[in-house]
Amino acid sequence: MRSARILFLLFLPAVVAAQELNCKIVINADQIQTSDKAVFKDMERAFAIFMNTRKWTTDSYKNHERINCSLFLNIVKMPSIGYFQASAQITSARPIYNSNYETVLLNFADREWEFEYVESQPLEYNDNTYIGNLTSMLAFYAYIILGMDYDSFSELGGSTYFQKALMVVNNAQGSARSGWEPLSSTRNRYALIDNINNPQLLELRKNTYRYHRLALDIFDKNPDESRTQILAVLKNTQKAWAVFPNAIFIVSFFDAKAPELTNIFAEGNLSVRREAYDLLTTLDPKRNIYQKIVSN
Repeated sequence: MRSARILFLLFLPAVVAAQELNCKIVINADQIQTSDKAVFKDMERAFAIFMNTRKWTTDSYKNHERINCSLFLNIVKMPSIGYFQASAQITSARPIYNSNYETVLLNFADREWEFEYVESQPLEYNDNTYIGNLTSMLAFYAYIILGMDYDSFSELGGSTYFQKALMVVNNAQGSARSGWEPLSSTRNRYALIDNINNPQLLELRKNTYRYHRLALDIFDKNPDESRTQILAVLKNTQKAWAVFPNAIFIVSFFDAKAPELTNIFAEGNLSVRREAYDLLTTLDPKRNIYQKIVSN
């Protein structure tokens, strides 16, 4: 599974060995009234070290192979010293073959981010047990990012990392912290990994490979063939949507891909563009961006 990613990236310049993630952490604490603003810079550094220096896989990565991703944390409350409530936006991207373009793989909003943090205190984590909410959330998204990336290079290639993300969720079940519970929300961490591991939504994971490896990676050579492949991806998505119209896996796909899909189908065969427009406005009706597809 890993070989597809390595072969893809062999054409990029080799650099020193590195860990898997290149995660940028940005913390906005403008709403918090405190004299100790330095804690938030310390938080940024600590989160980045946790994500970027920990070994998340058994594979060897070079610096240019690291997965570009980001965590934007908007802290909205500090009910007590060292306790924070926030919303988070997690994104990741991967390069497209024979281009300077990076495509967004994940764009997920987590509105149930609560944690304790003490300045300069080490962040401890263990795959096999729940130690704290903060490191469990960070590890969960590290594995989601890895799973999405591996799925984009080989069909169902991310299964190992999605299973690890599921283990993080299972370990957190007894914590009484928001975001981990089944049935409490269709848009929380539990719902996301439940969708990803749902056998009835397996085609959505296969779509990740079809969309990226079989369409975007050949787009420069045959854009019409790529559009046809992506149209098939949308049709597969429609089948899943008919059964699970509120699936967060589907919602997050369009959160990541809406601008890109619009640009892809703004050109090409008119009948394909119209079919794509009809599918997109059915599956993702709240966005006006798709009008560009048929306005030319």
